[in-house]
Amino acid sequence: MSMNNSLNIFLDPSPNRFQVNIINESHDNNAISQEDADPPHYEETSFTEEANSRLGVSHRPGNRALYENFLQNGDTVKSDGNLHPCDTHSNTYYLKTFGHNTVDAVPNIDYYRNTGSISGIKMNRPSLLEIHEQLAKNIAVNPGSIDRVTNGDGSPGEEATANKEEESKGGFVKFGWVKGVLVRCMLNIWGVMLFIRLSWIVGQAGIGLGIVVIMLSVVVTTLTGISMSAICTNGVVRGGGAYYLISRSLGPEFGGSIGLIFAFANAVAVAMYVVGFAETVVELLKSSDALMVDESNDIRIIGSITVVLLLGISVAGMEWEAKAQVILLVILLIAIVNFFIGTVIPTNNEKKARGFFNYQASIFSENFGPDFRGEGFFSVFAIFFPAATGILAGANISGDLKDPQDAIPKGTMLAILITTVAYLGVAICAAACVVRDATGNTNDTVVSGINCNGSSACSLGYDFSSCKVQECRYGLMNNFQVMSMVSGFGPLITAGIFSATLSSALASLVSAPKVFQALCKDNIYKALHFFAKGHGKNNEPLRGYVLTFIIAMAFILIAELNTIAPIISNFFLASYALINFSCFHASYAKSPGWRPAFKYYNMWVSLFGAMLCCGVMFVINWWAALITYVIELFLYIYVTYKKPEVNWGSSAQALYYVNALDSALELTAIEDHVKNFRPQCIVLTEGPMTRPALLDITHSFTKNNGLCICCQVYTGPRKLCVKEMNSGMAKKQAWLTKNKRKAFYAAVAADSFRDGVKSLLQASGLGRMRPNTLVLGFKTDWRDASAVQIENYVGVIHDAFDFELGVVIVRISQGFDISQVLQVQEELEKLEQERLALEATIKDNEFEEENRGIRGFFSKAKKLNITKHVTKKDSSINTIQSMHVGEFNQRLLEASNQFKKKQGKGTIDVWWLFDDGGLTLLIPHILTMRKKWKDCKLRIFTGGKINRIEDEKLVMTSLLSKFRIKYADIKIIGNINMKPNKESWKFFEEMIEPYRLHESCKDLTTAEKLKKETPWKITDAELEAFKEKSYRQVRLNELLQEHSRAANLIVLSLPVARKGVVSDHLYMAWLEILSKNLPPVLLVRGNHKNVLTFYS
Repeated sequence: MSMNNSLNIFLDPSPNRFQVNIINESHDNNAISQEDADPPHYEETSFTEEANSRLGVSHRPGNRALYENFLQNGDTVKSDGNLHPCDTHSNTYYLKTFGHNTVDAVPNIDYYRNTGSISGIKMNRPSLLEIHEQLAKNIAVNPGSIDRVTNGDGSPGEEATANKEEESKGGFVKFGWVKGVLVRCMLNIWGVMLFIRLSWIVGQAGIGLGIVVIMLSVVVTTLTGISMSAICTNGVVRGGGAYYLISRSLGPEFGGSIGLIFAFANAVAVAMYVVGFAETVVELLKSSDALMVDESNDIRIIGSITVVLLLGISVAGMEWEAKAQVILLVILLIAIVNFFIGTVIPTNNEKKARGFFNYQASIFSENFGPDFRGEGFFSVFAIFFPAATGILAGANISGDLKDPQDAIPKGTMLAILITTVAYLGVAICAAACVVRDATGNTNDTVVSGINCNGSSACSLGYDFSSCKVQECRYGLMNNFQVMSMVSGFGPLITAGIFSATLSSALASLVSAPKVFQALCKDNIYKALHFFAKGHGKNNEPLRGYVLTFIIAMAFILIAELNTIAPIISNFFLASYALINFSCFHASYAKSPGWRPAFKYYNMWVSLFGAMLCCGVMFVINWWAALITYVIELFLYIYVTYKKPEVNWGSSAQALYYVNALDSALELTAIEDHVKNFRPQCIVLTEGPMTRPALLDITHSFTKNNGLCICCQVYTGPRKLCVKEMNSGMAKKQAWLTKNKRKAFYAAVAADSFRDGVKSLLQASGLGRMRPNTLVLGFKTDWRDASAVQIENYVGVIHDAFDFELGVVIVRISQGFDISQVLQVQEELEKLEQERLALEATIKDNEFEEENRGIRGFFSKAKKLNITKHVTKKDSSINTIQSMHVGEFNQRLLEASNQFKKKQGKGTIDVWWLFDDGGLTLLIPHILTMRKKWKDCKLRIFTGGKINRIEDEKLVMTSLLSKFRIKYADIKIIGNINMKPNKESWKFFEEMIEPYRLHESCKDLTTAEKLKKETPWKITDAELEAFKEKSYRQVRLNELLQEHSRAANLIVLSLPVARKGVVSDHLYMAWLEILSKNLPPVLLVRGNHKNVLTFYS
C-alpha cells in the first residue's frame, strides 16, 4: 500500500465511530517541510488524537458508550474502505492495525475474564501458535469460545451455566454503596448496646476510659476495614463476603474453615438479636402486667414469631429486605437524634431524682474517672466490643452490589466513622448529664448543713448517699434505660431498640445464607453442595434461608444469650483476624498479582490488626477463644486432607514460590557434603503412566529423600513434537500428583533420543537440586532394534558418565512399557461409551414409536433385533479384547504393579563388585528404610581371593560397620574369574553371532569394506581383546542364578564399556547375559565420588 496519500480516515468519518488513522510518512510532505526549522523530536507510539502521531485511534466524547462497547465485546468495526473483513466462522473482523491486516487482537477486557463471569463472556485471544506459524488461508479465530480456566473463581461448569440462566431471566437487583453497604453496616454496628448498655459502660469506666474502650474497639474494626478495602480492590469481588475475601487470599483451607464458622455465627447472631428484641418487648409487657405465660416462654414465643416474619421479608427478595433496612435506619436515626435533643430539654424533678440534671460540669468531672464495681477494664471492654462488630454486613452481600470494589471500602469506612462519632457522642453526653447513682425518690433532697464531700448530686440539691449502703435502681450504674429517661420522647428510644435489634437480625439472616451459598458453590465440603442452588432473578439461596431459620429457631428456644454471645463474638473476631492476616500475607508474598487500588494500607499494620483481634478474643472470653481455635483447626485439617480441586491463586501459593526460591538460592551457596548426599534421579520413563514400574522403583528411594524427574524425549517433525509436548505437560504432571508420586515431569523435543537426553542431563534441575543419577529401563528389544537405536541407547549411558552422573539400569522380566495395555483400555472405554450412547438412542426411538400401532410394533421388533445384533457384536468385541488383554498383557500389568505392593519377607542381594563411591550400597540401604521394603534384609556379595575369603569377609564387615549399614549376611565370592560352563558360553556366542563381522575369515579388501559398511558390528579383534571380560559377565550370571535366584531384588555393579573401544552391541550383550532370567535387577554404577562416609 502506498503511504504517499493524504490523511486517510479508515472508519466512518462521523464523530460517533471508533477511528483508526494512518498519517503520511513521506519525507517530502508539506506539513513536515514547514517545520524544518524545529529541532527533531521523538514521539511515543500511543493511541492519541494528536494529528502528527503515526497511528491515531480516537473516540469522540459524544459516544463514549460505543467505544466501551467495542472494548467489552471484542468485535472490531467494519468499514467499507480500508478495513477488510476476514471470512471466519464467527463473523469476527480483525482491526487493520498500523496499516496491515493482522490476526493479532487489540487489548480487550473480555480476554481476561474468568469462566462464569456475569458481567461479560470469557473470550479467547488468538493463540501464540496462530500468530507465530505461517498464516493459513481463511484462518478462523473464535473469540467467543469459552475457556475452561482452572484458575478461575468458582466451579467452571456449573457457575457459568447458572449465571447464564440468571442473566437470561433479567431483573438483577444490584445495590450501590449507600443502600448496599453504608446502611447495612450502620444498622449492624448500632446494635442494642447503644441504647441499653453504653450508659452502664461509661458509668463503670468513666468518660476517659470509656472513650479508650470505644476507640480500642474502633481500632480493631478500622484496621480490619482497611485490610478488607485493600483485598476488595485487588480484583473483582463476587458473592460470599468474608469467606470470599479470605478464601481467595489465603486459599480454600483457611477460607473453607472460616466460611463455615462465619456462616454459622451469622445464623446464631439472628437468634441473639431476636432474643434481644423479645426481651425488650417482654419488659414492656411486664411493666403493663400483660405477660402471656412467664418471662422465658414469652421470649421464646415472641422470638419465634419475629424470626418467621423476618424470614418472610428475606425470602421476598433482596429489594424488599433493602427497603425494610432503610425504614429501620430512619427510625434508628430519629431515636438517636431524640436522645441528643432530650439532653438539652430542661429536666424535671422526677428525672432529677433519677439522676438526670442536663449538662453539668460537676457531673462531667465526677464521671470522668473510672468506678469499677465488680468489673475491670477488660471485662467492660468485652461487653462493649460486640457493639462495634458488624462491619462485614455490606461485604457479606458482595454478590448483590453494583461495584463491590468501590462500594465495600467506601461504605464500610464511612459507616465506622459515623457510628464511632455516635457512640462517643452518646457516651460523653450521657456521662455529662446523669450521675452514677440515684434513688428515684423526689424527696431525697439535700438537708441544710450536710457536707457534700464533692458529690455533684449533692451540689445540685439531691442526696443519694443512701446508694452507698443499699442498691439503687437509677443512675448510670443501675438503670439500663437511661437513654429512654434522658430522651425527649421515651417511646422513640424503644422504637430505636426495636429497629437496632431487628435490623441486625435481618442483616444476619441475609448474610448467613449468602456466605453459606458461596461456600457450597465452591464445593469445598461436598456434602453441603445441596445448598449451593439459587432461585429467582437474584439467585436467592432459599435452601440456605431455611437452614438459617432452623438454626436461629433452635437457639431462640434456648433463650440463654449470655452463653451464646461470647462464642459468636469470637467467631466474628476470628474472621476479622484472618482478613487482616490475608492482607498481610498477600503483601508479604510480594506477588505481582497483588495490586490493590486502595493504597492506604500497610502490611505490618494489618499484621498488628490480626494479632490485636486474636488478643481481643482471649480478653472477651478465653474458653470461647479456645473453642473457636479448636473448631477452626479441625476444619482446616479436614479441608487440607480433602484437598479440594480449586486454584484461586492465593497468597499462600505465592509465598510457597518465594520460600522455595529463597531456599534454592540459599542452598546454592552451600557446598555439597558427602553426609547430605541423596540420589537425585532423572528417570527416562517417557510418559510416567507408560512405565509405572520404573517410576515406582525409583520413587522408592527418592520419595521424601531426593529429586525425581520423569523425562520424555519427543523425536520427529519438530512442529508436531512441540505441539504434542506442550499439550501433554500439564496432564502428565497432574497424573503424578493424582497418583501421589513426588516427582516432576520434563520433556524435550529433539532430533534424536540421545540428543534429547543429553539436553535433559545438562539442563535439568535448579542450583543444588540437580540430578546426579540417570535411571533408565533395560532395552529388552535391543536385538530387533536398528543400529542407530542401539547407538543412541548406549550413547546415553556414555553421556551420563561424561557428565559425571551415576547410572542405574533396571530390568524386570516383562519389561516396563505398558503403552499397549493403555491403548487397549482406551479403546475399550470408547467402545463402552459408544454402546451406552447407542442403547440410549434406541430407547428414545422405542419410546417415540410405542403408540404407532402395527407399524410401530414392527418397527419396535426391528429395533429389538438390531439391539440384539448390536449387543452381540459389542459383546463379541469385548470378549476378543478381554482375551487379548488376558492372554498378552495380564503378566505385563502385574509386573507394572510389582513395586507398588508391600514386599514380603526376603532379601535384597547387593553384588558390590566394584567400588563406585558407594551408590551401589546406598540405594538398597535406602530401600530397606521404606515401608514396602522394610521386611527385606540386605545380603552383601563381593569378590575376593579363594585363599583369603575369611580375611576379605572381616574387611567388608569392618567397612559396613563403619558405614553403619545393617545387613543380614556377607558372602565373599572367590571364583568369579573362572571360565563359565560351555552351555552358558555357547548361548552367549549364539546371541552375538548376528552382530559379528568375522573379518578374519575374509580377505583384507572385503574385511575393510565390511567395516566401512557396518562399523557397528563386533570385530574378531574386539571380541578377543575383551574375551576375559565377556567370560566374567557370563560367569556372574551363573553365580547370580546360584545365589540370588530367590531374592526380591538384585542390586549389581554395572560394567563400564570404554568409549570408542567396546562396540555397542557387545556392551548390550554383556548387559543381557548378566541380568538374564533373574528377579528384578538394578545395575548400578556411581560416578566414583564418595556418597558414603564413616566420619561424623
